[in-house]
Amino acid sequence: MEASNQSSVTEFVLLGLSAHPKLEKTFFVLILSMYLVILLGNGLLILVTVSDSRLHTPMYFFLGNLSFLDICYTTSSVPLVLDGFLTPRKTIPFSACAIQMFLSFGMGATECVLLGMMAFDRYVAICNPLRYPVVMRRAVYVPMAASSWLAGGANSLVQISLAVQLPFCGDNVINHFICEILAVLKLACADISINVVSMGVANVIFLGVPVLFIFVSYIFILTTILRIPSVEGRKKAFSTCSAHLTVVVIFYGTILFMYGKPKSKDPLGADKQELADKLISLFYGLLTPMLNPIIYSLRNKDVKAAVRNLVVQKHSTQ
Repeated sequence: MEASNQSSVTEFVLLGLSAHPKLEKTFFVLILSMYLVILLGNGLLILVTVSDSRLHTPMYFFLGNLSFLDICYTTSSVPLVLDGFLTPRKTIPFSACAIQMFLSFGMGATECVLLGMMAFDRYVAICNPLRYPVVMRRAVYVPMAASSWLAGGANSLVQISLAVQLPFCGDNVINHFICEILAVLKLACADISINVVSMGVANVIFLGVPVLFIFVSYIFILTTILRIPSVEGRKKAFSTCSAHLTVVVIFYGTILFMYGKPKSKDPLGADKQELADKLISLFYGLLTPMLNPIIYSLRNKDVKAAVRNLVVQKHSTQ
């Protein structure tokens, strides 16, 4: 009854860097620059994987999906962050907040599953190369990629549906740059234990299971590579999976750094730690999408050759 006497929240205020206005212009330029690199790099990867027939293989199909996913993931939040740096009062309607949470949460879960699918592709290519064309045929790898998107979307739908059903009748200030689901749940004026349990189960499924799957896959991959007699053969085999392994380490390494670092017990440093946590979370969402195309371009001869061919074709048509 007490909650019903309070007005329901129709919009949220995003705190962002409101307490540090001098930093807003600097971070606006920095975040915008990173976002443009993400759009350019991942857009170029999608273009070459689609246009170059030599890249019409399962590995590059997954890579194209990863690039598109990174563009969607950052686009679901970065424009909101940039607008917040320029707007004195940073508000977002409840419905827009729910949509942004759904997209961000769904894309994050999809990337976890997709990285696991890519590990399976590398496992079959290196450990069972003769069966690779049969196992990883188009009728298999296209549904694999589609299931990653469906699983991520379904998980996000469940989590956000549970979140929006909660009553929000008190404080509407989100201490973040975007509608981050944990920050939003803290504002609910009801028990959120079901939400916490649901998210815990989802984290096990979408973080724990893919990590375990990737780890086991690479144990078999490394064992197979070490059995190759020639140094050149081992080097060639490892080069086919080194880019994916690098992306996995960066992706999960930043997650572990974000959530595994110890919290400061000094009350005087609480504000600084809150600011640092928000910035780390923000840059985590930009770091992996920005580095993915750079890693795959630098460590993959086929992608570098496709990019060169694309540039040559563009100059020849001018």
